[in-house]
Amino acid sequence: MSEEPLLYTKHDNGVAVISCNDDPLNRMSLEYVDRLCEVVEDIAADDAVRSFVVTAEGTTNFSVGMNLKQMGEGLERAGSRDAFFDQRLDVISRIETMGKPSVATLFGYCLGGGLELPLGCTFRLAAAEGAQIGLPELDLGAVPAWGGSARLAKTVGRNHALDMILRSKKISGPEALAIGLVHEVWPLDELHDRAFALAAELAAQPRLAVAGMIHALHDAEHKTLEELLAAEREVVHQTAGTPDATEGMLAFLEKRAPVFNQD
Repeated sequence: MSEEPLLYTKHDNGVAVISCNDDPLNRMSLEYVDRLCEVVEDIAADDAVRSFVVTAEGTTNFSVGMNLKQMGEGLERAGSRDAFFDQRLDVISRIETMGKPSVATLFGYCLGGGLELPLGCTFRLAAAEGAQIGLPELDLGAVPAWGGSARLAKTVGRNHALDMILRSKKISGPEALAIGLVHEVWPLDELHDRAFALAAELAAQPRLAVAGMIHALHDAEHKTLEELLAAEREVVHQTAGTPDATEGMLAFLEKRAPVFNQD
């Protein structure tokens, strides 16, 4: 196995893949987080990348979360507890708001940071069998610190979030689907292929429209209808008359599939 903490690949169809390379535990080491920050900025800056998959090597665990043995080193390196956690909060926020859709795969243990990172992704796909998804920090006398409590509550609601966090519950893929934590559930041996296929589907969509909708609907549950309508109108103006808008209309009139992102 490569000694790289994170594997990063770009594909010709506009999809990039980020994979934690610490099979079977896939711990989110200090080195992994540092490299993740670099890779996320590269994705944000590269117009050829239009969507990405967040996954991990192997089929045992997506991630057991942070390598706790590195906590002291991490705090010393960052200079303060706030600076240490802010690095993680910032990279997850960047994934969430950069305007490019992301697809996370949840399988095996998805604990602590192993759930907090996927919570920042646009889509989450879980394995139908074997997944154990949760924020069990209270078992360690601690609390989620990478934005987990906030994003979990925003995603599944306060009641489900408190139930999972206060009881350190680990739920399955089907249970996660039932409460709206994940979008789809697939057999483990199909999960990675389905995530890549979904990312490819998203990459083929008109990129300006995709980015506009991601920005317009960010934090939608806490915006008024008027705010959401204004955000939608802004995207209407941004996409009107673009090459993709012209291609979409021509394809409709010519009764063919559109081919976007040619500009």
